[in-house]
Amino acid sequence: MKSSDKKIKDMVRKKYAGIAVSSDSGCVKECCGSNSPGLVGIADISRNLGYTNDQFVMGPGEANLGLGCGNPLAMADLKKGEFVLDLGSGAGFDAFLAAECVGQNGLVIGVDMTPEMIDRAKKNAEEFKVNNCEFRLGKIENLPVADNSVDVTLSNCVINLSTDKAAVYREIFRTLKHGGRISISDVLRSGEIPREIEDDPSAYTG
Repeated sequence: MKSSDKKIKDMVRKKYAGIAVSSDSGCVKECCGSNSPGLVGIADISRNLGYTNDQFVMGPGEANLGLGCGNPLAMADLKKGEFVLDLGSGAGFDAFLAAECVGQNGLVIGVDMTPEMIDRAKKNAEEFKVNNCEFRLGKIENLPVADNSVDVTLSNCVINLSTDKAAVYREIFRTLKHGGRISISDVLRSGEIPREIEDDPSAYTG
């Protein structure tokens, strides 16, 4: 890994670790200011990103940090008994929604590189008694998941944070079963990025 890539990864990990241990939502506080209306603001963000009212109610509120940029479950067509992988699972919001969809015969694995996020997700799972969902510490460029084992891979505004996106997709296809599905919500570049922004590591988490 290049030193610049390591610097970016360390900075991303530090940023999300701070969000994980904070009682405030990441997106509401970062985007809307510290005087934002807490859970009400999160609910509005969730609806704007394509989550239904039922999904917002069904997913544990403490797991929704407002860090996504869409709803990857909207087109995932999850079925009972499926094995789902959530890349960059954070505090577990999408993973818990997926766990509800796949039922007790299914399994959801959330992978995140931030220990503090893993800890928060595990506490949420325990508190809300979600027993068909587990969380593993790992990098999305080197997934702690077996080959050919995943029915559906989800990701919500995480792949853009990787400095080696080709490695991420190699890992997605390594772990997917034949005929498996991918449902990703993320940000895309639609034009040239000014050099001063491209050279600014903090832009990765801005």
